Amino acid sequence: MRAILLYLSILFCTSSLSAQQKNLSPEKRAAIEKAVSSFMVANSVPGLSAAIVLEGEPRWSEGFGMADLENSSPTTSSTLFRLGSISKPISATAVLQLWERGKLDLDAPVQKYCPAFPQKEWPISTRELLGHLGGIRHYSPDGKGDVPEDSARHFASMQESLQIFASDPLVAKPGTKFNYSTYGYTLVGCVLEAAASGKFIEFLRKNVFQPAEMGQTRDDDFFEVVPHRSRWYHKDKGGVVRNAGVLDSSYKIPGGGIISSADDMANFEAAILADKFLKRSTRDLMWTSLKTADGKQTGYGLGWGIMDKFGLHILAHTGGQQGTSTAFAVVPERNAGVVVLANMDSVDVDQLALKILRIALDLPDSTP
Repeated sequence: MRAILLYLSILFCTSSLSAQQKNLSPEKRAAIEKAVSSFMVANSVPGLSAAIVLEGEPRWSEGFGMADLENSSPTTSSTLFRLGSISKPISATAVLQLWERGKLDLDAPVQKYCPAFPQKEWPISTRELLGHLGGIRHYSPDGKGDVPEDSARHFASMQESLQIFASDPLVAKPGTKFNYSTYGYTLVGCVLEAAASGKFIEFLRKNVFQPAEMGQTRDDDFFEVVPHRSRWYHKDKGGVVRNAGVLDSSYKIPGGGIISSADDMANFEAAILADKFLKRSTRDLMWTSLKTADGKQTGYGLGWGIMDKFGLHILAHTGGQQGTSTAFAVVPERNAGVVVLANMDSVDVDQLALKILRIALDLPDSTP
């Protein structure tokens, strides 16, 4: 705890020197920095990066605290964090590119592209998988049948990763029940690779990362030396900050295995708002809530969460796994967005992201 207080005392001295400050007033910057500082102190967060998109362009980004406590390495806006589940909107964007190009049928049975996945009682479509309506299970509450939390086992392919859950029964008939599933996105990855005739991360690099100038974004390879990658932290029951458990996320790259920075994610938001990835009609499809078979909206589109807040229509996602908590959101009607990435698990960064968004867009505190 003494180390935490030490680095928080120099929090703003170690902020990113390359932070973008265009068109963000000193008053707003001060309000955001205060909100970040309060959040980090309250939650003992070692390091955090944030970014804002305004008028369709990245306007501000900054790093706070420490990316590596042991080596006193400061966090910057280019520090790489595990994205967790905000990998899903990125993966969904790539899938919709293939659909738009006529290379992938969203409603065909997944075995058309991924024959390694066994036939089930009912057919499952890629559209259902993207919207968590495919009936694929999520992690087991007791951990049985899952990769252990402290595991460095490396999975060499999507097909190998399927082995974790492929033989398990569906939790519901596809289309009938929203059941959030990161494993479902591993199956999406298998579908994408067949439709793209190439490796998942290579397709994303060429079709998402490069067009959006996301030069640092990549798969989270546990064993590779990756410059500017943050260390991962966890707070135990006694409130002591410790290194988080081992995690090789190679079994879930499409749903939770990408690493990126606040700068890169702001570029992603700017690109999606500018229709650089998809036609506007395709983007609208991706951002439209799916419905269960009985007609109920799920509040989730194809890879994106959907909500109405502050009188605005917001597309968003959060993420969390060993050593990371993440949140990002875009507001199309205001051509704006926010990104928050932290190197500690189990902290409520989505509330901080919404607070930063409120400040950036001049939304009064009374706005519900």
